[in-house]
Amino acid sequence: MTPLPHSATPVRDQSPSKAHSRTPVLDEHASNEHSGVRVRERTTTSAELEQLRRAKPRGPHRRSPLAQVGVRLALVLVAVVALAPVAFLVSLSVRSTDDVLTGSWLPGGLDQLAWGNWSAAFRTIPLAHMLANSWLVALGSALVTAVVAVPGAYVTARAGKRGARLGAALLAGYCAPPVVAVLPLFFLLKEVGLTNSVVGLALVNGLANAPVAVWLLDSFVRRVPVELEEAAWLDGLSVAGGLRRIVLPLIAPGLVAALLVCTFLAYGEFLFAVSFAQTTASQPLTVGLSLFQGDRTVQFGQQAAAALVGVVPVYVLAVVAQRWLVGGLSQGALK
Repeated sequence: MTPLPHSATPVRDQSPSKAHSRTPVLDEHASNEHSGVRVRERTTTSAELEQLRRAKPRGPHRRSPLAQVGVRLALVLVAVVALAPVAFLVSLSVRSTDDVLTGSWLPGGLDQLAWGNWSAAFRTIPLAHMLANSWLVALGSALVTAVVAVPGAYVTARAGKRGARLGAALLAGYCAPPVVAVLPLFFLLKEVGLTNSVVGLALVNGLANAPVAVWLLDSFVRRVPVELEEAAWLDGLSVAGGLRRIVLPLIAPGLVAALLVCTFLAYGEFLFAVSFAQTTASQPLTVGLSLFQGDRTVQFGQQAAAALVGVVPVYVLAVVAQRWLVGGLSQGALK
């Protein structure tokens, strides 16, 4: 057998059966000779190794009790601010005009409650028909917005500088006061026979809200890898086919959120409705609420009751669709 060289060092047994392991650490009396450091070996017992193996990582930082109380108080404050207008409408809806004019926030007494405001509101205007018109206009405008905004957002996200210029032009037009477009739009609708029509209102509101939807959908389209579309093009799909089969399913959460926002905007629109709908058959609820104001008096109780009839469905829709609305908008904000 060939003997080991003089400089060779025997290999230590590192089998797991050993009760101790050795880890090199710096010697307390390290020598600076030849700019070197002597290293001594420190023995780590099996008990220490077992303790390190069983150690669990620290969990997320928990708020202190005072911070939790502050967060809850802030949430309560936000809820109060959000529900205060609805509570005030409920108070107004059961009060007479004289009681409202006193300036108090609450009814004078239980014997002064005017429950007849609710039935009178349905007799003063065709409330149910106007509410249906409002929802038809809102849903129809959301459909028009989707048809225009999806390809528009695709262009702004994929066309480079030209797409950026298109997006800037759309937002610049949206920032203009809507009243400047009332007269041209009126003559355009009159030319095609869509004045005093729910279809005309849905078309106008859908086109007016398209810049908002394009702006919201632009970030969703940018998050879709362009390589997916390129692979689809190689398989024979056209650009429109790639948009329909690849991009559209991936931006569906953002599309739902954007359409919900545009639906709420169209539901509460007043200027176009009062300008293009002069007949009761085509007027939405926003115009109907203005009819409670007479020449000398305002039927505050009836107006508040009619407003609650229109507000409650919107609140219900917002609560039901909250997950899609918040989730879709938050996904668009993440890069």
